[in-house]
Amino acid sequence: MEAQAQGLLETEPLQGRDEDAIASADFSSMLSEEEKEELKAELVQLEDEITTLRQVLSAKERHLVEIKQKLGMNLMNELKQNFSRSWHDMQTTTAYKKTHETLSHAGQKATAAFSNVGTAISKKFGDMRYSIRHSISMPAMRRK
Repeated sequence: MEAQAQGLLETEPLQGRDEDAIASADFSSMLSEEEKEELKAELVQLEDEITTLRQVLSAKERHLVEIKQKLGMNLMNELKQNFSRSWHDMQTTTAYKKTHETLSHAGQKATAAFSNVGTAISKKFGDMRYSIRHSISMPAMRRK
């Protein structure tokens, strides 16, 4: 009941359904002919201004390209610079530093584990080779 009493004084932002209702509402019947003409004139003026701004922006973009060409800047150089800057920015983030530290530590652990496995395998082959040599050299093994 409180919300209904407030009416137009609601402080909550519009929801999607509210925006749809407003967009589909026909306010033209509430406007006088004079107001309609003023709004149409304003609409034409805004469209003209937007067209002018687009033309100005296009001219400035062309001028920007010309200046960059005179300075020897091309798309590939810009991409390299942007990539280098982005890579540097990423490397300075806390998340990257923590990830790098963790992966580096994990790599060291993995290297140590593989080294231990390699040592164990080498030792096992060494033991097997000794066992085979020892077996062959024993006189009991030579009897038929």
